[in-house]
Amino acid sequence: MCGIVGYVGKRNAQDVLLDGLEKLEYRGYDSAGVAFVRQGGLRVVRAKGKLAALEEKLAQEPVSTATCAMGHTRWATHGVPNDANAHPHYSESENIALIHNGIIENFIALKEELLQKGYTFRSETDTEVVAQLLDYYYSDCGDFFEAMNRLLHAVDGAYALGIICADYPDRLVAARKDAPLLLGFGDGENFIASDVTALIRHTRDIAYMDDGELAILS
Repeated sequence: MCGIVGYVGKRNAQDVLLDGLEKLEYRGYDSAGVAFVRQGGLRVVRAKGKLAALEEKLAQEPVSTATCAMGHTRWATHGVPNDANAHPHYSESENIALIHNGIIENFIALKEELLQKGYTFRSETDTEVVAQLLDYYYSDCGDFFEAMNRLLHAVDGAYALGIICADYPDRLVAARKDAPLLLGFGDGENFIASDVTALIRHTRDIAYMDDGELAILS
């Protein structure tokens, strides 16, 4: 099963993510990736294969100053294992990045609607459709959190979502329906994860999200 870890706080987010993803390796995966909020936009780094391949890419340009970020380990469902299909996925505007566990049942219909609106896709995944749909709603209404509400009413299926937006560099957004997702709370920092093992080194103050809940962590 895919793994999720996210962090917002004061520490080097890259270290927190890599530690959490390492703890989730036991779940099995065929690719891994991370997304960071950085000044002027987002940075997404993805790699097919084991976590070492991702770490090798990050070593070439470490993001030592990022304090809001999220990471993911993926088992391929929609689309073959490769860099393009790995999470996080980002919107066409590259303003929104998103990680996802679960399956979006109506992604084909949503994708067709977005193609008609001029969106293009870099991957074969259902997850990228969610990122692009959120981008569309955000550009339409101008309110990111209203766009999130519209998104959750539009998608059918199971999901645990982690989302960051360049316009809100100190916010990490999470949503859950029929897929496990938990929140971790620390001193001046907060976390999301799909499994408690990713957080136990950092906090024991944990809450499991209920179906239909939306969380905004800062």
